[in-house]
Amino acid sequence: MPDAVDAVETPTPRRKPKPAKREIGGRPLKPSTLMMGHGYDPVLSEGSLKAPIFLTSTFAFESAAAGKRHFEGITGLREGGAEGLVYSRFNGPNQEILEDRLAVWDGAEDALTFSSGMTAICILMMAYCGQNDVIVHSGPLYAASEGFVAKVLSRFGVTYVDFPAGATRAELDAVLERAKAQAAAQGGKVAMIYLESPANPTNALVDVEAVRDARDAVLAGVPIAIDNTFLGPLWQRPLEHGADIVAYSLTKYVGGHSDLVAGSIAGAKRWMDPVRALRNTMGGIVDPNTAWMLLRSLETVELRMQRAGENAAKVCAFLREHPKVEGLGYLGFIADPRQQDIYDRHCLGAGSTFSLFIKGGEAECFRFLDNLTIAKLAVSLGGTETLASHPASMTHLSVPQARKDLLGITDNLVRISVGIEDADDLIANFAQALEHV
Repeated sequence: MPDAVDAVETPTPRRKPKPAKREIGGRPLKPSTLMMGHGYDPVLSEGSLKAPIFLTSTFAFESAAAGKRHFEGITGLREGGAEGLVYSRFNGPNQEILEDRLAVWDGAEDALTFSSGMTAICILMMAYCGQNDVIVHSGPLYAASEGFVAKVLSRFGVTYVDFPAGATRAELDAVLERAKAQAAAQGGKVAMIYLESPANPTNALVDVEAVRDARDAVLAGVPIAIDNTFLGPLWQRPLEHGADIVAYSLTKYVGGHSDLVAGSIAGAKRWMDPVRALRNTMGGIVDPNTAWMLLRSLETVELRMQRAGENAAKVCAFLREHPKVEGLGYLGFIADPRQQDIYDRHCLGAGSTFSLFIKGGEAECFRFLDNLTIAKLAVSLGGTETLASHPASMTHLSVPQARKDLLGITDNLVRISVGIEDADDLIANFAQALEHV
């Protein structure tokens, strides 16, 4: 007689659910619908409607041969990567479900998650840069991104060539030719074109299509990466306009509740594989609890961003008429024809983060900030609450003054991220704060 345990048929282990149907009646399902279950099968987790948090450092293999095959994939001896769960520095159920859903928003083949937005950006750059290479980037960038290129990668001979966000095709051709010559002179290559659009904190837009066309003409094969934090994933889809890799601080709109820190990149698998290999070595993958919180947030990201965008439009309509306001860097009120053309081709909405230029300087901005009551004085963005900060003395303090002047990061600039409070209450809050200027 066989033992009782032998008499029970053992199911074939399955790491991931069967591919979910992504259309109904021949019509593709929208991302907001897919966020409720894509990449997860309750049958694999005791019927739990929501994915549990898998707090484990390692995973048991179904056989020695399977373990060997997983490590062949992880180490690159076999193409395709790990075919199962191995070790939490490499992968995990919560992280893989999250990556599946993030890829949906940008129409990407693959996505990777990280412990912060800057971890994502740094590992991305290191995966593609070698000694004496050149990075081409738009300006301005988030100060930490720009600093990583100029202060850290430079220690390994990596240099950069930058260009203003609104550069034309002719200007971009010239910049890429200069970068190509610079790389040849220092014995390296042009490793990457890195963009941030809209730029932090000015909201300046980059013409991604013009960058793609210039790249194809001058530096074919060089990847184009873009930080889409200010408008993504709802208001801009850069992969559709020529970018190869899209990066996010998930801390912002995707997380959306100011209670977590994480980052991601997405794109074709061939662009993700080198970054995944370096992440496997260095670590930096998002932890299971944070991944679970992001899965929660993705279910409402469209609703939150829509409400915040509607609020921002109302707030900015009030602010641009105020006598103490010098101007607005808001994508709903673009004055420059070149920027308007980029917006019309690339953007699906104006977003809810903008620059407010107050008449005066640092002292006037500080009075405004110190007299806010509903809006909070804090440096992040994309949360449910409205936030305001002074980039020149806070997030971009480390940027040399000459470069701040060049990029338009002035002492009278306040960055505002509008949340989901009542719009009339926010307008009243800004009105009374401006009375103190």
